[in-house]
Amino acid sequence: MPRAFRLGAIDRVEPGAIAHTRAARWYLVLTKPAREPLAQLNLERQGYSVYYPRLVRPFRIRGQWAQKVVALFPRYLFVSLEVGEQPLAPVQSTAGVASIVRFGRDYAVVPDEVVEQLRARADPATGLHRLGDHSRPMAPGARVRIVAGAFDGLEGVFQRATGDERVIILLRLLGQEIPVSVDTGFVLPVPSAPARLQFRCEREAGSC
Repeated sequence: MPRAFRLGAIDRVEPGAIAHTRAARWYLVLTKPAREPLAQLNLERQGYSVYYPRLVRPFRIRGQWAQKVVALFPRYLFVSLEVGEQPLAPVQSTAGVASIVRFGRDYAVVPDEVVEQLRARADPATGLHRLGDHSRPMAPGARVRIVAGAFDGLEGVFQRATGDERVIILLRLLGQEIPVSVDTGFVLPVPSAPARLQFRCEREAGSC
């Protein structure tokens, strides 16, 4: 399964307690490789509400920088349904879908606030997430992820901004911590523990 999420505390929702909770829930769906748009289209055709967070990402082509839109969490979609009214089983057989994320026999249920926070961080005009568009400056010592350039995919520690649209990131390379200079737009903060995705586990019930 692709690396995408950091899991926080997990609560278990017992079958008998489902009737006392709200009806709508967000579930986490794993798509087939590069099939997020196809899965979204087919799920929405069946009446499911789908959130597919996307990112505007820079890349180099023939020595020039350009931009493309990619999945913020590759291969993952958030799917909302009304428990007891919309069955979950058809999601599994939808074209483009690989599986519904589970923990053992339990489905991963994503709290509303996680989806709300993701939507709030996106560009209100386009719904897209953008690199380097931080709501507040990063503090020294903050964990960051590099998402473009020579160090794409690596995580490190923010040290300081240099004032020329670049920042110094401390990376662990070849067993040593080495400071590297990176374009500000290539760096995203890694969510702190309270902001990381936290899932509840819902045991399979007749309503699903």
